[in-house]
Amino acid sequence: MLQLQDNRVILNNLTSPFPTFLLTGIPGLESVQAWFSIPFCCLYAIALSGNSMILYVIITQKSLHEPMCCFLSMLSTTDVGLTVSTMSTTLSILWFEANQISLDNCIIQMFFLHGFTLIESGVLVAMAFDRYVAICNPLRYTTILTNLRIIQMGLFITTRTVVIIVPLLLLLKHLSFCRANALSHSYCYHPDVIKLACSDTQANSICGLIGLVLTTGIDTPCIALSYFMIICSVLGIASSEGRHKAFSTCVSHIGAVAIFYIPMVSLSLVHRYGRSVPRVAHSMMANIYLILPPVLNPIIYSVKTKQIRKVILHLLQTI
Repeated sequence: MLQLQDNRVILNNLTSPFPTFLLTGIPGLESVQAWFSIPFCCLYAIALSGNSMILYVIITQKSLHEPMCCFLSMLSTTDVGLTVSTMSTTLSILWFEANQISLDNCIIQMFFLHGFTLIESGVLVAMAFDRYVAICNPLRYTTILTNLRIIQMGLFITTRTVVIIVPLLLLLKHLSFCRANALSHSYCYHPDVIKLACSDTQANSICGLIGLVLTTGIDTPCIALSYFMIICSVLGIASSEGRHKAFSTCVSHIGAVAIFYIPMVSLSLVHRYGRSVPRVAHSMMANIYLILPPVLNPIIYSVKTKQIRKVILHLLQTI
């Protein structure tokens, strides 16, 4: 069945200007992959309900209209978008084995997938800056992080994402795809699509490298620098209780950074160097990379943020 689909895709890509790709579900477990839809549905439900709850609580409770919660609402919005952008293709494959996708639909999915990923990276930097100001310069916290400045930061993060993503994806329209275009995941991933092109991809690689430098290459050092300055400031606090209290306000953000960057870096390394890694490992890592942050972020912030935890518990008791 899969071989027949591959042959049809090859013929389509040789005779049509509209290439078609084959998405991959759970390699080697196609006969039972419908059962995998159960845990996937549970994870999607947790991600959507958890982040929606965080957004509802922050929007409706005026006591939570502070900079930290504004950035958290941005993070939850991004996680909802990240979940929705891949949920349709993943469940379509697991339920109906509907694994064909056109280049145009692939580009649209990549726009939202990579776009929300870059926005989340930028929001994590903004949250690191928030923690830096709160700990290192608390007396000027409200004057530095005003509503206008928070809006400006959000607009800058969104604009940066669009400026980087749009040229990168438009360059795909000029590529030729003449092989069996079987992708490695249940969604379109830019490095995965590039590998299947028959024409010269040097411009795509240069544009991708520039985008990587302007996002991860800047965001990661900014987060590291923020925490270096936070640590230096906290170590200057005389009392151990004060140091513990200061560090405890950063635990949620550190957890969010870890569950976002570790899977992303791992997947990138596997794509670049893991040629001998089984395909099923590629598939599982790709899905963990996208579903882990949206699932865990609401849990981390609900447990570690006292104001949010209190409001959520009150709402649950009144239901």
